[in-house]
Amino acid sequence: MDPIAFKIGGFAIYWYGILVAGGFLAGLWTASRRSVFDGLDGKAVSDLGVWIIMGALIGARALYVATEWEEYSDKPFLEWIDFRSGGLVFYGGFIGGATAVIFYILIKGSQPLWKIADALAPSIPLGHALGRLGCLMYGCCFGAICDHPWAVQFPFGSHAHNIHNSLGLLSSDASHSLHVHPSQIYAAFLNFALYCGLAWLYRRKRFDGQVFGLYLISYSIIRFNVEFFRGDYQLEQMWFGWIKPGQQLSLILLPVGILLLIFLWRRNTLVNKP
Repeated sequence: MDPIAFKIGGFAIYWYGILVAGGFLAGLWTASRRSVFDGLDGKAVSDLGVWIIMGALIGARALYVATEWEEYSDKPFLEWIDFRSGGLVFYGGFIGGATAVIFYILIKGSQPLWKIADALAPSIPLGHALGRLGCLMYGCCFGAICDHPWAVQFPFGSHAHNIHNSLGLLSSDASHSLHVHPSQIYAAFLNFALYCGLAWLYRRKRFDGQVFGLYLISYSIIRFNVEFFRGDYQLEQMWFGWIKPGQQLSLILLPVGILLLIFLWRRNTLVNKP
């Protein structure tokens, strides 16, 4: 797989950037279409787009640079903000995007937070699914070594090849990495399934914030399990030698989602109590 889709002069356009951009656009379009069922102005949701994109990109890149600080500490600032070819952490993007939405609503003061959150929630895993396919094309977030018939290999110079070589698992002149789990495809499939489930729930929800709360819970469970198939982490990044960074954040996000869902359900029950 060639991570470069095409070049304009000497400027490379990466599949990763194309698919991440496609994920943002698909997510915002479906959210704006969905919002009309909850009495929201579809234009208000689409107006959030610039805020969400900027917040998500800044958060995703900032968390990546922070986790890879040894690599980036001596590099120029322009490389810190090079989004085209990879190096985005989803949880950082989620936090950055959510923060941007909150600031937008505080500034405008006229949009109901949990209705907006519900409208956006199904679109997050839709965009994430396309982003994970971008990871596959770029070769990041690769899987653990396996011998399954559906295993994939990455070419010479890829992240998987470099890490397998550094660990002494293959020779430096090997044309491909070892066979690994297509963890990016696992994540893309499960995120798309989550999108379908949340989009179905949206029209049947019982209270505002229900869809968003269930997204937090469901994605935490999905991410925790998919991480078992990842092979791109170093031992020092793990808790107790096996809990990977994505799982660590899932363990934080899961109880947040549960508590949020309980709080919003109880508030709705009290408000509608006869």
